[in-house]
Formats: sequence, structure tokens, C-alpha cells
Amino acid sequence: MGYQVLARKYRPQRFADVAGQEHVTRTLMNALAQNRIAHGYIFSGHRGIGKTTIARIVAMALNCRTEIGSETRPTPEPCGVCDSCAEIRQGNAVDVIEIDAATNRGIDEIRELRDAARYAPSRDRYKIYILDEAHQITEAAFNALLKTLEEPPAHVIFMMATTQPEDIPQTIRSRCQHFSFHAVKFADIMAQLRMIATEEQVEAEDAALALLAEAGDGSMRDALSIMDQAIASAPIEGGRPVLSGAQIRELMGAVPNAVFERLLEAIAAGQSAELMEQLNLLVNAGHSPFSLARQMVRYLRNALMAKLGGEQTELLQISGDERARATRTALLFTEEELTRNLQIVLRTFDDLNYRQEQRFHLELGLLKLIHAQRLLPLEELLSGAAAATGPRSAAPSSAPRSSVSSPQAAQAASAAPQAPAGSSWSASPTAAKMESSPRVESSSSSVATMERTASAPTRSAEASIRPFSGNAPFPAPANPSAGYGAAATLTEGALAKAPEAATQPAAAPGVESVRYAVGSALVDAGHVSAAQLLGTGSWILEATSLRIEVPGMGKKMLTLTINAAAEKIIRQELQRLGAPTRFLVVPGDGAASASPLTEAPPLAGSVQQAALSNPLVQRAKEIFKAEVRSVVDLRQK
Repeated sequence: MGYQVLARKYRPQRFADVAGQEHVTRTLMNALAQNRIAHGYIFSGHRGIGKTTIARIVAMALNCRTEIGSETRPTPEPCGVCDSCAEIRQGNAVDVIEIDAATNRGIDEIRELRDAARYAPSRDRYKIYILDEAHQITEAAFNALLKTLEEPPAHVIFMMATTQPEDIPQTIRSRCQHFSFHAVKFADIMAQLRMIATEEQVEAEDAALALLAEAGDGSMRDALSIMDQAIASAPIEGGRPVLSGAQIRELMGAVPNAVFERLLEAIAAGQSAELMEQLNLLVNAGHSPFSLARQMVRYLRNALMAKLGGEQTELLQISGDERARATRTALLFTEEELTRNLQIVLRTFDDLNYRQEQRFHLELGLLKLIHAQRLLPLEELLSGAAAATGPRSAAPSSAPRSSVSSPQAAQAASAAPQAPAGSSWSASPTAAKMESSPRVESSSSSVATMERTASAPTRSAEASIRPFSGNAPFPAPANPSAGYGAAATLTEGALAKAPEAATQPAAAPGVESVRYAVGSALVDAGHVSAAQLLGTGSWILEATSLRIEVPGMGKKMLTLTINAAAEKIIRQELQRLGAPTRFLVVPGDGAASASPLTEAPPLAGSVQQAALSNPLVQRAKEIFKAEVRSVVDLRQK
């Protein structure tokens, strides 16, 4: 006999050999043991997962000449040695008829089948019809089969295999037992490929087998077909073929996922030129834009699943190395950003199907990913618009203003009315949102924009001075010029030192400067709880990452407090400071060390002083043992 491809050579001949379909094989074996045989079965599911194979095994088990319980056949599994089993395995059994329903789909063929079904089997116990691709049968042909399928002769059994069960009429499905097959798991395909490599005496790396299993996409037959092709192209060493990951990628025209990791790192950093240079190298190397977009869709999907479920989630059907890579990429983005990026690349992938200049459209799609990083969340925009319509008072000409980074922003900031020096109202878009925050806002202004600039504006000295009326979650840095390796142990300092930190050069920010800037950014955005929580932790700033250990706090509480919005603000602030954008917040040892509550003295002649000196306010503080966190002047001038 000539050469047999792996998919046929290693086709399962027993229920126990079928991988990934235990729910089907267990039910069928119990039915055979109890003699509860139905007259019609529908096997549906993904391609290449064992539908027709199990139909043949059922046919062998039904017509096997060896009795169940004998020494040769102790279980309902077919013996595999009798004449009936051998003929069915070779495909020349008289009483087991396999019909390709894709070509024999008309009413005339089904009428012939119906007429032949009335006659008893020639030799075996049952006459079995296996209809492959049954959804291709016409509606008229199904109607001709309907009566026979509902009340067939006792010796006839119909088995229909299909990838589209919804195309089979409901009248047919209601008369059959329907088994829905699952896609084969990544681990099951890997185990089968490793066993076949051993049997075929092929040296295969785990990375190569993982690529083959991933390319199978849940289909055992597809994975075996690619493996057959890979063995044929593999180099021979010591008389044995050797499969490597690089050879498999070259054979399939795939790009290593490390390349997509670098592409997404450039996207997270906003490096448009670097992104286009990497893409240019890939296209010049012969990779088509269509295949690159398809692989990037798969990689982004894996990164999103790693973000949702962690590195060891069942949602990732990839090898351990690829799990770690997807997890590293997931740390660069929030869940919303990964979802948006995946949607953009999916739309780009669809556009490439009918576009002439595929490279240009792929470049445009990747640039959209960078531009999307600068978009403001709708909630933040709406909160800024709500604050902008709040009550304001006319500002004197000497009121301090915060620095801006563009002429448009400067013009808008100069046109905005400023609050008086004695008022605690801030012209910031988040002033209304920060009414209950533990500090009194000073005069500042900001402009709500639809896009963030690549480099955020530097905080001015005036805008950085915001006296806290309660616990300061992030005290001013004592040594802002400390390098990345500075110790993370801090002492509570006066907030008035913040201007000194703001005026220091940002070329090599120290841990205290980063700590204060991140805390201020969180408070500005309304994440006061997150700022206070991180203020109690130990900050360890390394060359490539930032680690924050929060004592006395569980992992679940950390996840609830440091949510996706807070993560985005922290990452943007780290990028603005030139610090590493990779950070990790973990529970620490010991108990949280909260700073004592201290009230900052109010400004002389301000509305704070008038409110705090009021006897009613002082009496209320004594009765409720409370503190005044903010004072807002709502009087009409």
C-alpha cells in the first residue's frame, strides 16, 4: 500500500481514541451497553473534529460480530478484528453506505435511498446510512426522506454529519438524536501531535508543536495536515526529520508574536515612526498585509483574554511562552483600550478584503491605534462639561493661571473666568466632581479637549499648590532629583514644597517626584480613594518598571479601587514624567500606615477662614466629630 497521510493513518478506530469528544463517546457507549439504539443521529460541529469518524465507529460497534462481554470484546467498543469491523474500516462494507450529500443532494437520489432502505441487510445486523455534509440536501429531498426517517424499518439507522445543523429542517432534527461536537482543546491536539511525532520518529520542538496546534484552530485534521506538510519540508538530521518553530513559521508564512509585541509597545508609547518602520520591514520581507492583519487580530484577542482572566486562563489556547507574551502586552493597555484596538484592527482586516492598496490601508489602521490612545473617555468629557456650566465668580487680574502647552489652550485659558483668591472654587473641569474630595481647590483653569497631546503640559508652581484639609495621600517629595534607584520610604512633608518639585527637570525623576505627581493626577481626575490607597504603599522605581506594595489590603480590594480608569491615568502620568510605564500594584506585608489627619490653616481673609470660624460650624464639628473637607462659595457677586 502507498503512503497514507497522517490524518488517515492515525484516524481513531475506537471510542477511546477520539480526542476532545468525551461527552459524545460516553453517551454512545452507554446506549450500546443498554441496547438503546436510536434510528437517527445528527452529528454537528467544527470541521475535522471526528463527526464522520465517530459515525464509522458506531457502525462498527453495531455490526460487530463479537458479543459484548466476551474476552475479545469486554466493552461496547468494536473488536476491530472481525470481518464486519475490517470491512467498515476499509470502507467496502456492503451494509454500511456512506453518501456524500453535497453531490447526492437531489430528490431522485434520496428516493433511491428510501427504496433501498426497505430491503434487509445482506449480512450484518443493521443497514446503516452515513450522510456526510447533510445540510447540503435540498428541502424537497428532506421531505421525501421525512416519512422513512420517522418510521424506518427496524434494521435501518441513519447518521447525518454536518457543520451547519441550522440548515437541516426542524422536522428532521426533531426525529433524530442531536450530538453537538466541541472544538478540540489546544492541550488535546498537542498531546496527539506529540504521540504521532514519537510514532513517526520525528524530532519536534515544543514550540513547533504548539504552532501546529494553534494553526489547527480546534481541528485535529487541520493540525495533522499541516504537520504532514511540515515533516515533508523539515531538514534531516541523523536520519530523522527535525521540526523547529522557525521552520513552521516560514512554512505557514507566519510572523513571530514577538514582532507584534514590539508593534504594540510602539503603539502604547505613541511612536508612529517606529511603528511604520517595523511594518515596512515586515512588508519588504514578503509578508502580505492581509496575513499580518489576521495575525494581529489573533494576538490582540489573546492580549485581551489575558487582561480579563490572567495568564493561566482557559480562554488562552496557546503555549506557556505565548501566554507570558500576551500578558506583558496586556499590561500596556486598559481593558477598554484593548477592546477598542481589537475593533479597529478587525475593521481594518475586513477592509483589506476588497481594497486595492492593502499596505496603505494597513498602515492607516495601525496609525489609528496610536491616535485612539489620545481620546478622552466620554465620562470624563461629560464630567468636564458639567463642571464648566457651574457657578463661577469674576477673577481679579492678578489671579494665578496654570501653564498650557498650546496657543489654543492658552487662548481658551485666558478667556475663562477665574475664581477670586479667597474662593475655593476651581475652574478645572473636575471641580464639581471634587467637591467631596479631601482638599480645598485653589484657582486654576483647564481646557476640555477631545484628544490628549502626546506630551502632557507641565504643572506650574501656582497650579501645584493645593492645601489639603485632610489626610494628604501623597506628600510633597523631599528629594525630587533622586534617581530611579532611590529608596521608597517617605516622610510626610508640607504640600507647600510641591512647587519646588514641579520646577525640577524631568529628565531623571525620583521615586518621590513620581509618587507625588501620580497622586496629584489621580486626585485631579477624581480618583481620591485610589490616590489615598497608593499613598500608604511602598514605591519601588526600577529601570524598566514601577512596583507599588500596599500593606494591609487584599488583591480584590486593590482591583476594585485601582480600576481601569485609574490605571490609565497612572500610565499617562508616568509617560509624561519619562518614567517606566509598566507598573504593578500588589498587596504588601504588614498594616497600612496612614498619615494622621491634619487641617491646613485657611488663608487669611478667605471664605475658608470665615466658614471655619463660624460658631455653628465649630459646634457641628464637635457634635459629629467631623472635619471640613471643602468649602465652596456659592454667593452671587
